[in-house]
Amino acid sequence: MDNRIKELREKQATLVTEARERLDQINAATDETRAKELETQHDTAMAEHDSLEKLIEREEKLAGLEKRQEEQRARQRPLGRDTEARGEDDGDGKLSYREVFHKFLAHGADPSELEPEERAILRAGTAPKAEFRAQSVGTTTAGGFTVPTELANEIIKTMKVWGPMYDEDICTVLNTSSGNPIKLPTVDDTTVTAEKHTEGAALTDDGGKDVTFGQKGLDAYVFDTEFVRFSMELAQDSIFNMEALLGALLGERLARIASKELTIGDGAGDPNGIVTASSLGKTAAATAAITGDEIIDLVHSVNQAYRRSPKARFQFADTTLAAIRKLKDGQGNYLWQMGDIKTNQPGSLLGYPYSVNDDMDSLAAAKKVIIFGDMSKYFVRKVGSPVIGVLRERFWPDLGIAGLIRFDGELGDTAAVKHLITAAA
Repeated sequence: MDNRIKELREKQATLVTEARERLDQINAATDETRAKELETQHDTAMAEHDSLEKLIEREEKLAGLEKRQEEQRARQRPLGRDTEARGEDDGDGKLSYREVFHKFLAHGADPSELEPEERAILRAGTAPKAEFRAQSVGTTTAGGFTVPTELANEIIKTMKVWGPMYDEDICTVLNTSSGNPIKLPTVDDTTVTAEKHTEGAALTDDGGKDVTFGQKGLDAYVFDTEFVRFSMELAQDSIFNMEALLGALLGERLARIASKELTIGDGAGDPNGIVTASSLGKTAAATAAITGDEIIDLVHSVNQAYRRSPKARFQFADTTLAAIRKLKDGQGNYLWQMGDIKTNQPGSLLGYPYSVNDDMDSLAAAKKVIIFGDMSKYFVRKVGSPVIGVLRERFWPDLGIAGLIRFDGELGDTAAVKHLITAAA
């Protein structure tokens, strides 16, 4: 599998080289027909590059699942009092919650199929954050059990991969156990300087250099996945993949709404998205195109104090990235640089990293198509972990699982992140 991925990465590098060669052949002396032909060849190569990227992602995900399945099969898990087969325990010979939950699913999510000891473990494991049907509050046998912690972690991991706005390596994440409103102090002191001091003179104290603080709030909005249904047979026959399968399904559903709200939410009863909250940095001359000089102007519209941040980066949609790949500076150098596949170094733009965020607008009239700045100034507030519940009676004999998350987002300093907007039609 590793060799397969390496081969695909090497092919990507070759495609990028070929694409650049095509564009390099276009100059003032190139006739229009030949220029269009070369551009088409470039676009074809880069489309294949992107297709390979998706294939690599699938290969890597499959490799991870296969490795996980192999590790699980190497362990033993009791299926009953006298039978031992696939699975794992907690290391001391006792039944683990995860193990009991798997058995619970494989027996149609029916607690009566469990031994008394197993039911006790299931109840104890779900007690802190169980979700039950409203008409059966507190009755575990009515159909509600939360899933193991491992599944919640799988969902969070999927959400990070899906979009950049739920990733603590990009934004500043505040984890809280409750959803009480948080007041967020804000300050922008980048334009204030000290003054020359005259020997023997009293220090000025007129308030002109006082720090000006602001305040913003972070709430806890709730979003849900709706129910994902799966069959009892699937739970029984695919027990080892079930956790990864459900984690991927629920994680992607939660990731879609989180990415959208934290990107373009309007702040009216939902998060204030980073694009919505950003300030104007540059207005493009065209309605559906951008130039290298305009991107440079956007970068320098952000104070260098923010540009020096290790979390300074670009964000834009994938279609915008496709247009950026063709841009050159005054010396004919491409603004976009492919990363080093050998060191796992990601691509860059003008020396800065970037994130593809498809919840941002594509190139069109009057659209905020690029943002740049210190993304650490955007605060994402997460309330606990995702809450996930299994329901059996409503879908019997099949099963249903759903997840909920609580979060909010706000840009603490609007000067730290700025956007490039295209011209109005």
